[in-house]
Amino acid sequence: MTEPLLKVQNLRVELTTRNGTAPVIDDVSFELHAGENLSFVGESGCGKSMTALAIMGLLPEGIGRITAGSIMFDGQELTELSQERLRRIRGNDISMIFQEPMTSLNPVYTIGEQIVEVLLAHQSISRADAWAEAATLLDAVRIPKARERLKDYPFQLSGGQRQRVMIAIALACKPKVLIADEPTTALDVTVQAQIFDLLRDLRQETGTSIILITHDMGAVAEMAERMIVMYAGRIAEIGAVDDIIGTPRHPYTKGLISCVPHVLAHVTDEKQPLTEVPGIVPSLREFGKDQCLFASRCQHRTQQCLTARPQSVNFDGAQSADCWHAGTL
Repeated sequence: MTEPLLKVQNLRVELTTRNGTAPVIDDVSFELHAGENLSFVGESGCGKSMTALAIMGLLPEGIGRITAGSIMFDGQELTELSQERLRRIRGNDISMIFQEPMTSLNPVYTIGEQIVEVLLAHQSISRADAWAEAATLLDAVRIPKARERLKDYPFQLSGGQRQRVMIAIALACKPKVLIADEPTTALDVTVQAQIFDLLRDLRQETGTSIILITHDMGAVAEMAERMIVMYAGRIAEIGAVDDIIGTPRHPYTKGLISCVPHVLAHVTDEKQPLTEVPGIVPSLREFGKDQCLFASRCQHRTQQCLTARPQSVNFDGAQSADCWHAGTL
């Protein structure tokens, strides 16, 4: 097997809060290969976006820091690079689509100016050629009358069009890795389907590896080949999408699947009642404890779950779950 394009090993990220230091990412390891579509799934506050920000070198300044682990990208250790070198990689080799395009786009600059700025910052290109390329990018993300829309401001576009502009900016420099952080938040289902179709097509055309971050198990089933289920800053389960959806090994994964009707129907032909995962994600004060952090919400918990952190259990080498009872659920 070829070397992974991105390899994260034993990553630990800590945040300084009013109540002390908390490990928002705790011993996370995964690989991403060229052309692969990998998805992170989990509830809000589980560490998905924070993992992406750590890869991008965009942790909250002054309060967030990587305290352990390695992020190896294309033969370079990102945790050891200077901010100047990181800036050359960020937006050029690794790009990110942020959650809310209205807050990510600058309201006082036109769409064209914001795309051109990225091109001029990372490419040896004239301003005239950058404007021509900006029109090409808008056309590629299926915005009609692309050349005319370059003069529009963000408020003049619909939510779906603004998200397409964010995708155009992220793809401007033909990155090797594209991180899509909740790319369809606040969009209606029709536009969501269009955005997912667009990402699939662009991936096929460019060969870009995609990391999709979402809380929607249905989106994972539609978009990704491998998935990582995160909970409270840790990996709960990892493996091929078909394997995990067909045979989830972690009770949290089972709970996420049972909340989505069409995913649940894919697992079994029998009608199943929709359920919910009881409780909520623990507060940051609970992160890092030497126990199963899902135990308070789990009907399978035993005393062992409350007193020791679960070890990873492998299934056929491709799927693993961090649960004391993964082999018996």
